[in-house]
Amino acid sequence: MTLIASARQQWLASPRRDLLAGTVVALALIPEAIAFSIIAGVDPAVGLYASVIIAVTISLVGGRPAMISAATGAMALLMVGLVRDHGLEYLFAASILCGLFQIVIGLLKLGRYIKFVSRSVMTGFVNSLAILIFMAQMPELIGADWPTFALVAAGLAVIYGLPRLTRAVPSALVAIILLSGFVIWTGLDVRTVGDMGQMPSTLPMFHLPMVPLTWETFAIIAPVSATLAFVGLLESLLTANLIDDITDTPSDKDQETRGQGIANIASGFFGGMAGCAMIGQSMINVTSGARGRLSTLWAGLFLLFLILVLQDWVARIPMAALVAVMIMVSVGTFDWGSIRNLRSAPLQSSVVMIATTGAVVATHDLSKGVVLGVVLSAIFFMRKVGKTLVVSEIPTPEPGVLRYRVSGQLFFASAELFAAGFEHHGRPERVEIDMSDAHLWDVTGVAAVDKVVFRYRRQGAAVDVIGLNAAGRTLIERVGRFEKDHLPSGAAAH
Repeated sequence: MTLIASARQQWLASPRRDLLAGTVVALALIPEAIAFSIIAGVDPAVGLYASVIIAVTISLVGGRPAMISAATGAMALLMVGLVRDHGLEYLFAASILCGLFQIVIGLLKLGRYIKFVSRSVMTGFVNSLAILIFMAQMPELIGADWPTFALVAAGLAVIYGLPRLTRAVPSALVAIILLSGFVIWTGLDVRTVGDMGQMPSTLPMFHLPMVPLTWETFAIIAPVSATLAFVGLLESLLTANLIDDITDTPSDKDQETRGQGIANIASGFFGGMAGCAMIGQSMINVTSGARGRLSTLWAGLFLLFLILVLQDWVARIPMAALVAVMIMVSVGTFDWGSIRNLRSAPLQSSVVMIATTGAVVATHDLSKGVVLGVVLSAIFFMRKVGKTLVVSEIPTPEPGVLRYRVSGQLFFASAELFAAGFEHHGRPERVEIDMSDAHLWDVTGVAAVDKVVFRYRRQGAAVDVIGLNAAGRTLIERVGRFEKDHLPSGAAAH
């Protein structure tokens, strides 16, 4: 595919659906951006400007079309201490440094390693975020009066009922318009977007953070920036994987990593805070039919138009309408099949999924849950692979000769099993260990080979280790302790 054809596919494949979906996203972004600003302890303008700038920038330089990036709760929670202790200017500087860290990670092409996150961790990530999205709507419902519940119910009826009649326009957009019109027409006294906070009235302006350019400043912001970079990329790349699966299209994880960095630098220079991909808004976007970059660009531009030109009308949108949209997102995001498959899925996969979900929901920290899931997956994998190593004795008519064949992966998790696989009774004259069907991975595996060889040598036996592949032989020569002259010259060629 030529560059022009690729650009047309990413930007103009379905402009109508992209524009309509981006409109819904922009409306849903406003209360979220204001809420995240409040969490971080900053003016609502900081979150709104960040959402505009990040969405517009990532649409141009990101690696996952139709994914929405903006100010997020996961990032806002990490900023509270910095803002409280050092002020807003340090937050702008930390956002810029966060972007620089992400660009370096992208240039090192580390984003592609997200593929090593297991499916069970991905499912736990998706389910936990679905639960958190639903829980985030509870403050609008707990203690609310009956008109609020009636509006939410009506919104859900429109969202789920309209697609049965037509899919020409996103049902979420229709629900927001209808409920807003009803509240304005009747003068119903319910909580609105305007109650969330004051929206800005001017364009975001270029602004250099007013912080001293010293090592002390770097020491203050670097830990926060590094954490923001890690959490932001984790959430962005996992969300990109989810959108890949839903749309059945690929994305460039390294480009997305660099794009996130560029977007956060731009946000910091224009009075915004660092952000990342938003699974809720991304799900709204793709389920509304968006597939191209135009949807993300329009979401950012229309958000700016809403807060500067239509803010009086936007302020009158009932929160109940947006709660209905987010409940729809929560229900649609949760992988209900993972619950039905708990009995049939392997126990270890279910444990990883449940642990990931539980940790994220309990801590409200995506990174803790995903890291726990990855560690558990790695432990289960190593245990499984470690048990596949087999040491079998080969019968031989020669007296005083023992022959063994080793099959499987020899590394730190299987080293003990390897050593236990040899019988050390009697005093054989010669021992032959055939590793043609094995692969030696690390120094712990080499130490296990040393241990077995030296045990037999102490009994007076000559030991030959044969069949090592090139990688294993190199490792033995570098860190092994038994003499090289005990390795036959042709041992590596198998």
